[in-house]
Amino acid sequence: MTDAHRLPVEAWGRRLLTDAQAWADRSRWRGHAFEFLWFGLKQGWACLFGGAMLALIVATFLWWPEGAPVSRYDFLVVGAVAIQAAMLAFRLESWEEARVIFLFHLAGTVMELFKTHHGSWVYPEDSILRIGAVPLFSGFMYAAVGSYIARVQRIFHIRVTRYPPLWTTWLLAVAVYVNFFAHHWLPDVRLALFAATALLFGRGWFHFTADRRRRSMPLLLGYLLVALFIWIAENLATFGRAWAYPGQADGWEMVGFEKLGSWFLLMIVSVVLVSLVHRPEEEVLGPRD
Repeated sequence: MTDAHRLPVEAWGRRLLTDAQAWADRSRWRGHAFEFLWFGLKQGWACLFGGAMLALIVATFLWWPEGAPVSRYDFLVVGAVAIQAAMLAFRLESWEEARVIFLFHLAGTVMELFKTHHGSWVYPEDSILRIGAVPLFSGFMYAAVGSYIARVQRIFHIRVTRYPPLWTTWLLAVAVYVNFFAHHWLPDVRLALFAATALLFGRGWFHFTADRRRRSMPLLLGYLLVALFIWIAENLATFGRAWAYPGQADGWEMVGFEKLGSWFLLMIVSVVLVSLVHRPEEEVLGPRD
């Protein structure tokens, strides 16, 4: 199909991409810069659901009108449903992925009910669409993590090597999830869970394509980087008063780095839940690899 038969925007986009790749091919450093830019753009596209939710949280915090007939939290519920519906309507997510994201929603809501009951954090604003102390939009924040993991696998054509047997990852995920609850009464075994995670995933690698060349990254490093970005997003969300930790009752302060470990362990649960729909695919390595 020639450019004359394409939609104008599509033809313009393809020409722009061709020109950019020609510019990048003129030197090694330009090529690396272009690949890094492409990596960032694809990452942004992968976290579309989470990014839209975070933008909605911060925007409503800054500009929500006083005396509005609808509470901000209820508006966030409606907004989250609209974002999810739009992603399905425009085929940015498959129904198969939506089912596993629904599992994230359920698992996250159960955890929210338990944690708010024990005072781990609070939702400081009133709303109607809630279960107990938990507004319904909270489950969508867990769903955003599931959406990212499912989408990033497709967008980067992710394959793995030396991935542990699936049954071992399921056992680890169950242990991590149970510890989120049990540590309120029993000793916190997260150090043992970190050790088990390193033992299972320490030899594994991601293989992905950002531009035109396959790249590799240790599984544990990938999980840690995603947990770091979720921690940054959590700081923005608490700034937007989506929820508040005990230390933020009198005003916002940065979320402690200890939460990074919690998000890292939650990443393990997230990866295992997504593996129920997207089984990890093995990378086929050539002689050079």
